[in-house]
Amino acid sequence: MTETALPAHPPLHILWQDEHMVVVYKPAGWLVHRTGLDAHETRFVMQTLRDQLGRHVWPVHRLDKGTCGVLVMALHKEAAQALAASFAAHETRKEYLAVVRGWLLGALEVDHALKPDDAPEDAPVQEAHTTLRCLSQLSWPESYDGRHAETRISLVQALPTTGRRHQIRRHLKHVAHPIIGDATHGKGPLNRWWAERLGQQRLWLHAKALEIAHPMSGEPLRFEADWSALSHVQEAQDWQKLLALPGWQAIA
Repeated sequence: MTETALPAHPPLHILWQDEHMVVVYKPAGWLVHRTGLDAHETRFVMQTLRDQLGRHVWPVHRLDKGTCGVLVMALHKEAAQALAASFAAHETRKEYLAVVRGWLLGALEVDHALKPDDAPEDAPVQEAHTTLRCLSQLSWPESYDGRHAETRISLVQALPTTGRRHQIRRHLKHVAHPIIGDATHGKGPLNRWWAERLGQQRLWLHAKALEIAHPMSGEPLRFEADWSALSHVQEAQDWQKLLALPGWQAIA
């Protein structure tokens, strides 16, 4: 059967590459690869990168469709196996940024077991741990909730030490600070309220950095999606615009 041709998309921004692996910036709204769960989507990192490099690529981890940021792909089978093993053994360090409802105070260690979203009721839960730290807070001078004179959001650093599906999103919901724009684990009316003020409806979750050992040499590597180096990317501009709003107060 002939594979259906996909519409052309702009090339992906490559953060780093050698003969074994490639690190790209995944835009929000893109899937890592085809899936029947989103059959009408046409933007896939795996297929676009394959065409861009002119060679096969292997996915070794995932980012949600709505999440942007650092994504690693292997360039041959042996590298794919080594990288996938690093993720499976939790030998990587992943750093995310999220904009969340309310003011998250200080730092939290969230040790809250999860089961897959689509798992049956009797499925066992899986260990899940995330470190959360508030970086900055903002009071918006309009009231979403009539009980308060203002509406609050926080910029939060999330460091997951396990890799469960939607882990950061579900852990932030668990501590009553859902991510703005999270249609599954957040509050729809609040998401729409913020979308009107920010000019767009999106998930405000960014995979900022990833530390992992090189699949062949074992050398420790750090990759970062730095907004200043991605000024041509529209959503980088969107994040910078959000974080430049007057009133943000950094947390020591």
